[in-house]
Amino acid sequence: MRIGLVGLGKMGANMRTRLRAGGIDVVGYDRNPEVTDVASLEELVASLPEGERFVWVMVPAGAITQGVVDDLAGLLSPGDTVIEGGNSHYLDDGKHAAALAEHGIGYLDVGVSGGVWGLENGYGLMVGGDAALVERALPVFDALRPEGPRDEGFVHAGAVGAGHYAKMVHNGIEYGLMQAYAEGFELLEAKDIVTDVPGTLKAWSRGTVVRSWLLDLLVKALEEDPSLEQISDWVEDSGEGRWTVDEAIDSAVPLPVISAALFARFSSRQGASPAMKAVAALRHQFGGHSVRPSAPGA
Repeated sequence: MRIGLVGLGKMGANMRTRLRAGGIDVVGYDRNPEVTDVASLEELVASLPEGERFVWVMVPAGAITQGVVDDLAGLLSPGDTVIEGGNSHYLDDGKHAAALAEHGIGYLDVGVSGGVWGLENGYGLMVGGDAALVERALPVFDALRPEGPRDEGFVHAGAVGAGHYAKMVHNGIEYGLMQAYAEGFELLEAKDIVTDVPGTLKAWSRGTVVRSWLLDLLVKALEEDPSLEQISDWVEDSGEGRWTVDEAIDSAVPLPVISAALFARFSSRQGASPAMKAVAALRHQFGGHSVRPSAPGA
């Protein structure tokens, strides 16, 4: 099976490698000539065998994704399918699907989790769209997801938009979990009764009810920089947390933990905070998100 993959950044390049290791022939396109397999989007589409082609789009959400979808609408043929795997807002999916349907082109939206570790561990996949298209694309999803039972790491979440909606809620939960670990770290650091804070967190990583991969990553960050002196406590928010809170307001669902975690990221831009250093370190560990170096003397 051969597919096209548009976007070979931190996630896309690793996904190409994992797909190839899983027996999927991938033709990748990126504007960066050092990583691309072909010179243009047109060449990518032409390289795929005629009939029910798949092109996976893995570029930044918003205008860039919209531009790629628009271009593919003019290049693909009826029966082909676009898979959109970026962190797009779920309301955009309906627009993409409707525009492509006018050309007889199918559409699947996929929430992808796994960050820079997905190459080794596999990616959690949340898919929205028509069941028949999902079934046709299963070899691709199986190559990307973690080893083991399909329902542990993969779900056909529902109709178009469901994949990105599920990923949005996933990322909102992630905000809350990261904030809880970070605040615990700051409290341990605040009093000299605990003399080995990294060791304490590492001890929690086996046998306790708070063990998790995020905790493992915080331990890894502290082993590399025990006091997190090398990074700033400035933490970005990439959109999904805001969208999650917006949806909670629209649906009258109380989200006090996730909302507080989002607002804590805003507060990180106003003054020094050890907890927000920990959140910044966690985002860097699991997703390769950039961090700001600590100011001299901070």
